[in-house]
Amino acid sequence: MCEKDVAVLRLVCMEGVNSDGKKQERTVYGMGFKRKDCGAYVRFENEGGATLGMRRECVIEQDGLVFKDLAGCGELLPYEDWRLDAPTRAKDLAARLSVEEIAGLMLYSSHQLVPFRNMGPFAGHYAGGLYEEGKTEKWELTDEQKAFVCEDHIRHILLMKVDNADTSARWSNELQALAEGQPWGIPVNISSDPRHGAGAAGAEYKSTGEDVSKWPEGLGMTATFSEERWKQYAEAVSKEYRALGITTALGPQVDLATDPRWMRYEDTFGGDLATSIRMAKTICDGLQTTEGTKDGWGRDSIIAMAKHWPGGATGEGGRDAHYAFGQFAVYPSGNFENHTRVFTEGALALDGPTGKAAAIMPYYTVSWNQDQKNGENVGNSYSEYLIHDLLRGTYGYDGVLCTDWGITGDPEQEMDSFGSRCYGVPELSEAERHLRILMNGVDQFGGNDRMAPILEAYRIGCGRYGEERMRARFEESAVRLLVNMFRLGLFENPYLLPEESSQIVGAEEFVGNGRAAQRESVVLLKNKKNCLPLSPGIRVYIPKRKIRARKNFFRGLDPAQEIEPVQKDDDPRFVRTDSPEDADVAIVFVESPLSDPYSSEDAAKGGNGYLPLTLQYRPYTADAARRTSIAGGDFRETSANRSYQGKTNTAANESDLDNILEAKRVMGDKPVIVCLRVHNPAVMSEFEPYADGIVAEFGVQKEAVLDILFGDAQPSGRLPVILPANMETVERHCEDVFDDIEPYTDEEGNTYRFGFGLTY
Repeated sequence: MCEKDVAVLRLVCMEGVNSDGKKQERTVYGMGFKRKDCGAYVRFENEGGATLGMRRECVIEQDGLVFKDLAGCGELLPYEDWRLDAPTRAKDLAARLSVEEIAGLMLYSSHQLVPFRNMGPFAGHYAGGLYEEGKTEKWELTDEQKAFVCEDHIRHILLMKVDNADTSARWSNELQALAEGQPWGIPVNISSDPRHGAGAAGAEYKSTGEDVSKWPEGLGMTATFSEERWKQYAEAVSKEYRALGITTALGPQVDLATDPRWMRYEDTFGGDLATSIRMAKTICDGLQTTEGTKDGWGRDSIIAMAKHWPGGATGEGGRDAHYAFGQFAVYPSGNFENHTRVFTEGALALDGPTGKAAAIMPYYTVSWNQDQKNGENVGNSYSEYLIHDLLRGTYGYDGVLCTDWGITGDPEQEMDSFGSRCYGVPELSEAERHLRILMNGVDQFGGNDRMAPILEAYRIGCGRYGEERMRARFEESAVRLLVNMFRLGLFENPYLLPEESSQIVGAEEFVGNGRAAQRESVVLLKNKKNCLPLSPGIRVYIPKRKIRARKNFFRGLDPAQEIEPVQKDDDPRFVRTDSPEDADVAIVFVESPLSDPYSSEDAAKGGNGYLPLTLQYRPYTADAARRTSIAGGDFRETSANRSYQGKTNTAANESDLDNILEAKRVMGDKPVIVCLRVHNPAVMSEFEPYADGIVAEFGVQKEAVLDILFGDAQPSGRLPVILPANMETVERHCEDVFDDIEPYTDEEGNTYRFGFGLTY
């Protein structure tokens, strides 16, 4: 911990040397500040002012206060003066930076692992070797990380996986120390995709969070219908992130989820507009606000990067724009504006002092026929109308805009591939894609570790628009990016005490609130003859689950799986039996149907490759689908018609339904309880009549579900979705409308519409 304070200081500026090579020493006296040696760094506390943290004791004393000498010139520059406001400091520093240094600020790193174990497409090296060779500590920086900080000037880094809070804090300190030693001393802004979700998710690179508190996924937070829980969630995320060294959340995901088939549906707040607006406000406010500060920004604040402008949930047929076969977002009912309202009336209209989400991420999608200026159908970041005219112009947004990951690279030649997202502009060079995005008003490029394409874009822009305009455009983005870093206090003290981080991350308060939110998010849908709650000591049969081999997020093939839903002898409230005949009750754990909307095999046989995304388990033939798709057209396709009418698809987890039906057969009159994990709304007619009790959960730990089943918690969750009566109503609905789907009504007369839920 910190040692005793001292008021009179003798400081050594480590960067200063005499002509004979000896270190220069200078004595600084100040009665308005004190120094503490905190082990991981040195701290200076100004009386009534900023606290500074640094590895190199290179400071300036002025007016009885102490400031960092980040530029190393011995003179207090405006950007080093913590008494000035963030915009003033950012403008001063931006004007001093070279084009190369600004280009580095515009880069947002690829996904980083700490430590960098060999994992799929991700790789990192330590002194040329691998972590598995055992020659390095977990928190040491990789060769690649050192290079992109020092050579490419990257200061925005995406953290994917990290072992624990102690490792994360130490790694963060090493990054900050490396950055502190570079010209201008610009700190690192570490970001993360959501990592507090209790349920494993198949989309993106989400982590279940190591030792952070566990909360329901986005839909589950909605299912609590508790603004107090939403506030507690935001507080836990912001404080645990700061303790990990993370200062930007790549979220919340505020897309208005109007199509139930969308791959990323579970991460949203659902499709009800009023609820989504309220949640966007509450969570962005909670993430960004530090109580007791003048403008709301401070040591408890993190940047909220709300996503995905102008809304990415309306992919035709429910397909997702991570993939070229899902690039088109459609608006058959003309409901485009409602999707933007979650931003304009929610994330960009906060009630708290920070005012608006400090960053926005556009989605990959081509918002089909929504360009009212140029009539172009291009990816959102490439759209002058959607970014420059609408978001920057009409709505006056002046925060950071960051592309989604990997949109500037050349497209792959296969339609069924992972990295092909330069939608609508495949003919442009990589540098020209960067230039187009920059001139629209976007500031950062997600997943780009390379400075070269941005510098080439600058060169092309100077020839096209003039160097003065290009320099001004670069400085404009630099100011936006630096403002956020100044607001967070990173220039003053980016360092952490690992022991304190370990106490904050996973703190009892955060864990307890997360567990309570999990329980409150579970929805009781059916309770025939009051079969729930179950009695302690009851004998329970839980069948294993099976999932067929299927394409994964990266479009590789995952092998077939056999899953044990609850580990044996895991819960003292019941006795586990493998024999349904000996059981008093069957508890069948299932998840919503898993299907794939594109088949390269179908395309190879002369078809267009498209299949229906099905929300039922048994084979589904899409007779009610559109004969001609709304959107289409890609250089890799021979037809612009993406219709799948008349085609059949089957869920990879069809055996979930088999488990329910078999349990009902063998249990006879004894109750069958179905626990449905909802990624997407399921067609309930296939199994509801065979279930005596049904609970739905949206990404929680099994303990929370069992708490509800055994009455240790009262069910209070309500449906954040509409559970459809059949697939025909799904096919006939408009992708941009939430409530045009016929909800299912069960044998008890309950209709599974938005807001429904039973209790004991």
